[in-house]
Amino acid sequence: MTVTDAIGRISQIQATIAQLDTITTGTGASAASAPTSTSSTGFADALASALGTSGVDGATGSTGGVTGADVVADAKKYLGVPYVFGGTSSSGIDCSGLVQRVYKDLGIDLPRLVSGQAKMGTEVPSLAQAQPGDLIVTNGGEHIVIYAGDGKVIHAPSEGRNVSIVNNWMDDSDIVTIRRIVPQATAATASASGGASASALASALASLSGSSGVSGLSGLSGLSGLAGLSGAGASGSTTQADLLRSLLASVMKGGSL
Repeated sequence: MTVTDAIGRISQIQATIAQLDTITTGTGASAASAPTSTSSTGFADALASALGTSGVDGATGSTGGVTGADVVADAKKYLGVPYVFGGTSSSGIDCSGLVQRVYKDLGIDLPRLVSGQAKMGTEVPSLAQAQPGDLIVTNGGEHIVIYAGDGKVIHAPSEGRNVSIVNNWMDDSDIVTIRRIVPQATAATASASGGASASALASALASLSGSSGVSGLSGLSGLSGLAGLSGAGASGSTTQADLLRSLLASVMKGGSL
């Protein structure tokens, strides 16, 4: 993430705070019926939206609850399809055509070429952190594969061969970038159940920390005030806006942009 991206995310957090304040401090009948706080699920969704971890960065459509496991399952439908340069269907498909087709099946629009697909979603720092459904760009940006988990990938290899699932042959030095288009299954499950632990929040904030390449934003240790996130919505004592303010303060405390 660039500094510009970080500033944009912070602006989104501020906008979300304003929206939540409108809901919880309105006047008249609507204020009387409005809840003083909302569920932790709602906060998790708002936070994910503000951080850009729940959507498809730069792509058309929404993940809509799609997980990496869904991506792998759909990709397996194309096993055995012959490689055809420029192909995008079950009669013939190339590497980026396979990626585009699989995500399109799941309601997510990605660019047609590897060069465009390599800019989508969020970057995964290393192969060790890859999750099923992640996209791995290799061969100097000329080839793209779908990580299937357990050290395997699914891809449309080359002319004369078919879409196949094979043992991953790459290491980090061979990889141009790894892109995560949909959230991890565990994160999606946590959001659906309405729970969000402090450790999960810290993970969500990784994209804003110095460890992800945003200089001056590594001081996120001040998040201890958000440790009660999972029960905040139920207690009625803390609103989403309050929690987002704490988040924003923690981010800004980490350093100057």
